[in-house]
Amino acid sequence: MGAVEARDLTTSYQRRILDDELDELLLGLAAVAIEGPKAVGKTATALQRAGTVHRLDDEVQREIARADTRRLLEGVPPILIDEWQRLPESWDLVRRSVDDDPSPNRFLLTGSASPVDPPTHSGAGRIVRVRMRPLSLAERGVEAPTVSLAALLGGRRPRVAGATRVSLRDYTDEILTSGFPAVSRLRGRALRAQMESYVERVVDREFQEVGYAVRNPDALRAWMRAYAAATATTATLETIRDAATAGEADKPSRSVVLAYRAALQRLWLLDPLSAWIPSRNQIARLARPDKHHLADPALAAVLLGLSAEALLSGDDAGLDIPRDGTLLGHLFESLVTQSVRVYAQAAEADVRHLRTDHGRHEVDLVVIRPDQRVVALEVKLARSVADDDVKHLLWLQEQIGADLLDAAVIHTGPEAYRRPDGIAVVPAALLGP
Repeated sequence: MGAVEARDLTTSYQRRILDDELDELLLGLAAVAIEGPKAVGKTATALQRAGTVHRLDDEVQREIARADTRRLLEGVPPILIDEWQRLPESWDLVRRSVDDDPSPNRFLLTGSASPVDPPTHSGAGRIVRVRMRPLSLAERGVEAPTVSLAALLGGRRPRVAGATRVSLRDYTDEILTSGFPAVSRLRGRALRAQMESYVERVVDREFQEVGYAVRNPDALRAWMRAYAAATATTATLETIRDAATAGEADKPSRSVVLAYRAALQRLWLLDPLSAWIPSRNQIARLARPDKHHLADPALAAVLLGLSAEALLSGDDAGLDIPRDGTLLGHLFESLVTQSVRVYAQAAEADVRHLRTDHGRHEVDLVVIRPDQRVVALEVKLARSVADDDVKHLLWLQEQIGADLLDAAVIHTGPEAYRRPDGIAVVPAALLGP
């Protein structure tokens, strides 16, 4: 058994926003690596264009490839090397092959973790890495978007309009359902069981697969639960550790906590949002901590054991994590952040957050074009938007002037429109790429 012809392996497939990016990249590049957490849909997307498949998560195929690695270069292109990190030398093999023949559309690689033994060369210039995140709201079909992030990034302050019946309960359900394609079709007990199984597999198996021996699984679960409670905050790692071990004298050391975080990052399960530091340095006294986000807010919800009813009633999961507003509000921000990152990547833009020292001014999401001009987004768990909700956006406009291309409040209300001050107001379901 060896390589598999891929043409008959696809079934019904929901096209992703990332597909357009991949199609464009493969027109000019020899090798593209799709990276992201397990179950995010990397293999299904790669199979839409693969001519040959080498599945390195299959023990037999992996052993054959280990015996003769050059077999991975054989077959109808593009050649898909699925879960390449299971055989790390495959990365350097592809890199060298691209050095010899840089013609486009030759290789696709997928990876659900950074390997224990990393490749000797990053592959820069030969293998382009592309991040796949869970399904955005637009990809889930929650609503047909009427406001384009790419248009906001265009800088012409486009007309903003549209209406939706998506409710707060609907957004809460989307938080719990997740953007993992195979999981998002499930409901009720089956959904909860699948998400709980996902977390259990991370603790019981995947930590070991990235080279970290879990000596105390309960302590790891407690830390992950505290991290979930810190979603969309800038809580320190010490605060998260203390919340995970409240009332306990024996707390995990900083080195253990850093190992937890490193392993989860290698598994693509953490997706922290970095702070934005303007290139022209117009704003003084900026704080630099990341905002904490898991790969999908559904992971946070299942770690905290929260139902829709609990979230809607204001349950904070009983962990001592300082936050402004409700836990549901922070999970909604994480849902919007996940979607905006998908849309921004399609527009070749980056996403950060802004916070001044002591939190006097904060902007939840700053979408940055390559020329460093930005669109600023505030996320509000509210049906309507008041003057107080736009004060940080107006402040930012005063600070950076023409570098602020547009600004919007993303909320849970029914209508998209522009306020008299120029700030757009957009229901989360109506924002798209």
